[in-house]
Amino acid sequence: MPPTILGLDIGGANLKAATVDKRAVSVPFALWKQPDRLPAALAEVLSQFPDTTELAVTMTGELCDCFETKRQGVHAILAAAQKASGDRPVKVWSSDGVFVTAEEARRDHLKVAAANWHALATFAGRYAYHHGGLLLDIGSTTSDIIPLDHGVPSTYGVTDPERLIFRELVYTGVRRTPLCAIISDRTMAELFATTQDVYVVLGLLPEAPDDCDTADNRPLTVEKSLARLARMLGGDVETIPEEQTIRFATAVHTQVIKTLVQAIRVAYYHSQNPPELRTVLVSGAGEFLARRVIEEFRGGAPVERVVSLNDELGPVVSSCAPAYSVAVLATEGA
Repeated sequence: MPPTILGLDIGGANLKAATVDKRAVSVPFALWKQPDRLPAALAEVLSQFPDTTELAVTMTGELCDCFETKRQGVHAILAAAQKASGDRPVKVWSSDGVFVTAEEARRDHLKVAAANWHALATFAGRYAYHHGGLLLDIGSTTSDIIPLDHGVPSTYGVTDPERLIFRELVYTGVRRTPLCAIISDRTMAELFATTQDVYVVLGLLPEAPDDCDTADNRPLTVEKSLARLARMLGGDVETIPEEQTIRFATAVHTQVIKTLVQAIRVAYYHSQNPPELRTVLVSGAGEFLARRVIEEFRGGAPVERVVSLNDELGPVVSSCAPAYSVAVLATEGA
């Protein structure tokens, strides 16, 4: 019986797991609040895949401020993964484009820190083998803008600081981004609302009445989102007309698109002679936003080919795309 490799993407807010046969789960886990619970939380995830024989790991959780340094974060995440794995082998994706052992990852921690974008781009490049491509992955917290040259990631930045400089990493997502980080003029500089409130009010994300992981710990519904947005304007639902609140939500949405379009222009056209852009890949929880951003970026001009990872993989697997990517790459022997 062939081995079953489980891909794990260990983030600061979610734990994601997937196999090549497209079984996938995403579990909310606030790593920065409870780092000591990570081994147990990973073990719970692994229990849902009892046929697992090997782990392929990537991560972003090392950036959490519960760790004093990224080195400490990488070491803690690797220790947790190994403890949860039992005697099953653990391999870790490196931004060199290969898997390394856990010990090698500890020795060169910056090569594996926040490398999930590289794993995703390496996998997704198979959909853009010819000419130039662009992967726009918009998640709950961040957006990754990854140029592809004949299917190979062609970036100027590798580490988070470098990727921020070259606009290949933008800290804007469709759920967790505080609105005061997007529009600061005449708004409250407080964590009163996040982007998920905007997109629920605008009908681009569904309501989730059981989800209270919001700025005020009240449900993620249109009614409560309107209240959180009104607070950003210095008022509440009794003093701010609903129409004004919706205009504010629309303004945030417009600013997010503008920010990401500008970032793409910087990221893709860094080199003097970038390959002709033929294929655009969109993915992540914010794929609906990625499509709108690409339309704005192209100025109405059609792109030759748009590939949706939601369509290719299904929405559940696509939401765990980096985990699925390392599972596939490990199975293929990368």
